[in-house]
Amino acid sequence: MARLPVSPEKLIEQFGPHRNYPPQEGFVGRDEPDEIVNTHCCFCGMQCGIKLLVKKNHVVGFEPWMEFPFNEGRLCPKGVQRYMQNNHPDRLLQPIQRQEGVGFQNTSWDEAMEKTVSEIKRIQASYGNDAFSILSGVSLSNEKSYLMGKFARVAVKTANLDYNGRLCMVSAGAGNKKAFGLDRISNNFQDLERAEVIMISGANVSETFPTLTHWIWRARDYGAKLIVVDPRVIPLARTADLHLAIRPGTDSALYGAMLKYLADHDMLDHDFIENYTTGFEQTLEAVKDYTLEWAEEVTGIEKQKIELASQWWGKAATSFLLHARGIEHHSKGVDNVVGCINLVLATGRIGKPYCGYGTITGQGNGQGGREHGHKCDQLPGNRDITNPEHRKYIADVWGIDEKDMPGKGLTAYELIEAIHRGEVKGLLSICFNPLVSLPNNNYVREALEKLEFYVCIDFFMNETSRHADIILPGSLHEEEEGTVTTAEGRVVRIKRAVDPPGQARTDTSIILELAKRLGAEDKFTYNSSEDIFNELRVASKGGTADYFGITYKKIEDNMGVFWPCPTLDHPGTPRLWEDKKFATADGKAHFNAAAYRPPGEVTDEEYPVVMTTGRVVSQYLSGTQTRRIGKLVDLYPEPKLEIHPELAAKYGIGQDEMVRVSTRRGSDEFPANIVETIRKDTVFLPYHWPGKKSANQFTPGTLDPVSKIPEFKVCACKLEPLGIKSPPSTDSQAFASV
Repeated sequence: MARLPVSPEKLIEQFGPHRNYPPQEGFVGRDEPDEIVNTHCCFCGMQCGIKLLVKKNHVVGFEPWMEFPFNEGRLCPKGVQRYMQNNHPDRLLQPIQRQEGVGFQNTSWDEAMEKTVSEIKRIQASYGNDAFSILSGVSLSNEKSYLMGKFARVAVKTANLDYNGRLCMVSAGAGNKKAFGLDRISNNFQDLERAEVIMISGANVSETFPTLTHWIWRARDYGAKLIVVDPRVIPLARTADLHLAIRPGTDSALYGAMLKYLADHDMLDHDFIENYTTGFEQTLEAVKDYTLEWAEEVTGIEKQKIELASQWWGKAATSFLLHARGIEHHSKGVDNVVGCINLVLATGRIGKPYCGYGTITGQGNGQGGREHGHKCDQLPGNRDITNPEHRKYIADVWGIDEKDMPGKGLTAYELIEAIHRGEVKGLLSICFNPLVSLPNNNYVREALEKLEFYVCIDFFMNETSRHADIILPGSLHEEEEGTVTTAEGRVVRIKRAVDPPGQARTDTSIILELAKRLGAEDKFTYNSSEDIFNELRVASKGGTADYFGITYKKIEDNMGVFWPCPTLDHPGTPRLWEDKKFATADGKAHFNAAAYRPPGEVTDEEYPVVMTTGRVVSQYLSGTQTRRIGKLVDLYPEPKLEIHPELAAKYGIGQDEMVRVSTRRGSDEFPANIVETIRKDTVFLPYHWPGKKSANQFTPGTLDPVSKIPEFKVCACKLEPLGIKSPPSTDSQAFASV
């Protein structure tokens, strides 16, 4: 019998609207906290410095941390409100177990742990070790990311471990490793302020990384030209010098045409290309026919604008190119990334002051979380799990035989496919809400119902955990010591400000207890997060992501340390490649040919409109946290379908009228938001909501062949006006959405 999720109505009936959260004593004198803790925001990769105000073991407010060098006290709407989740009545306070036909019931930690371990052992004894899988997340600290990789391979002994960074930065990671042999932004963001040209592609900076906007405005104050590539006139594009309104899915055609223009007009750094790179001739050959006229036809951007962008880029003395998910969420995301890198290498503007390139990491620890081993193909230090030398080194650090270390496993979406095939029977997830964040989520829901056992570790009950057999209440960002690595590559300290409430436990203590019960206690003898970090340092030593020279004290003394930092006396590396010695086998940067190919799904007569997805300023990822903070919900309470006035008129759609959106995977209804800031052939839907409000019920499961990232940013859809106004949200609907 399929396992059905516990409905919101059943949850209210069992736990009440506040999940049995005990009443809390009021905070008298809130302006006089017991403690002020310097730490960092729990949301995006900027990891802005923030001071949390603590009273009676509760976070009750915040103050700006003016001294932290990146954000200098600035915070976005999410950062300002982030402290409010600490006291939220939805916090999970004790373990919960599913009772079929009844729903969820409270249980003890001992019973929950025993059930989890016995099911892992049963499934693996019946079907093999890899039949039990683990999905982790990169909002976890470096320590917990490292711990999850070791736990999967040493305690659970499964190859099938992956993480939600598979939905974010893996295309950038693969492209960076192809080109540079190392995966990190090349410069700290302060180098932006003196760049003559800044090109930002597929990154809605003002809404998704608002505090980064400051450094772009600093550059504008010094006279920088700003080029924004996006199918929408995002806020940053409204005042850009040049907006390239690209047709979704055609990015590599744009970069290829720009590279050809640079070559045709001799805007190349010949010395750099000859002495410090390889592969230029083959790369140029791949784009030899990419004329401006061809590029205009493919991308939908006027050829005069492509020419102007190429001229500005080619003639600049300093430049910075940044991109994010807009070019990476594609079945050719890696091609898009190396296309950007090719423009940087062709002009030789890398490894110099005010000359930078990189991806903007979206999740809180999107950088560090993709370096230390909870990816299916990776070991700590950004080592390759298929490389015998890398395997041997990490096996020695872990005190196991290399032959006992599992090999490369399946990626996140491939695990869902494997569940459908009956190859994967069990799942443990932490800091991951795949029912909202994976594509084609009706298919994901069916997979969850097929599992024989599913255990979820989280601090709120998310949409995916309603399908779980056991839910273990874990910890918030501010409830455990640790480190994260910012989008700049700066390793910073997360300070424990409060303890987990009720019977909730820290994520680390939960994983260590599971490892002990699985018989691997001798491999997990840590007394603190710092102990784990110190082992991580050794495990990363000699890898491309080398943290060996970084210590907790060094981080605190310097407000962060940039990796690589190979020795204790090394100051860290804010700017990469100044010596022109790249981390590739031959020490050179590599051009990579990136011939244009269409997206995995194109429009046709039945599905004639392009749909793309993305974020809004007040919400974060799958919304597990931000959809519980009232002021953020008020800013953007539900997803709306952005549509151009001409396209709306063609279909007879009015403002705030309901529209049925259909793709080859599903159909649902959304209110229209008619705006002139989007292409006339494209609609946009934000993805932070579940169920009938989910954008990812529409997106395809097409994967990039290299990075295995899903193609979130382009699918074909059709629109049907319903002729009725959007109904107002109600409290019960709001609860159902969380």
